[in-house]
Amino acid sequence: MMNSVYGYVRVSSMDQNESRQLAAMQESGVPKANIYADKQSGKDFNRPQYVRLVRALQKGDLLYILSIDRLGRNYAEIQEQWRILTKEIGADICVVDMPLLDTRRGKDLMGTFIADLVLQILSFAAQSERDNIKKRQEQGIKAAKARGVRFGRPESAVPVDFPNIVHSWEEKEITFEQALHMCKMSKATFYRRLHAYRNTGECS
Repeated sequence: MMNSVYGYVRVSSMDQNESRQLAAMQESGVPKANIYADKQSGKDFNRPQYVRLVRALQKGDLLYILSIDRLGRNYAEIQEQWRILTKEIGADICVVDMPLLDTRRGKDLMGTFIADLVLQILSFAAQSERDNIKKRQEQGIKAAKARGVRFGRPESAVPVDFPNIVHSWEEKEITFEQALHMCKMSKATFYRRLHAYRNTGECS
């Protein structure tokens, strides 16, 4: 039976190069039907298409990926997935951006040693880059907060007649739901504004 050729593409909110990955798969001769693609958020590493791909792969099949970090989020995960694909399943892997990582070449001891060494270096580099990106994002958010930048949805403005609305609600002239509607606030925002009003006499 002829061995199959597959491609795996993964994109996230921090890495939107799906077109480049797909182009690389097509240039490598991967049939469109054999390209598996996952889209994920920054935190979520749910990869249903990758799971399907692993189930489809058989011994002697060839898998193309654009870069080594497509296989995992960190050093340990990349190493583990490489082991599963090449050792347990017996498939070959070709990393398009790193020609040295092509398990079809150098099946002897020296070739395997070089491939393993390059894999370890690139896996470490991939995790380091991810950690650096996360660190820079955290530093940027911290610096922005120090400058007074607020994140999340802006709070509703306090209506000028807020004291009157509160008085009407407290006197049971209007219901709580009516008070929220008149203020155009959520329950949490209303209570927060109410607390500030009672403590300081100010609405904001």
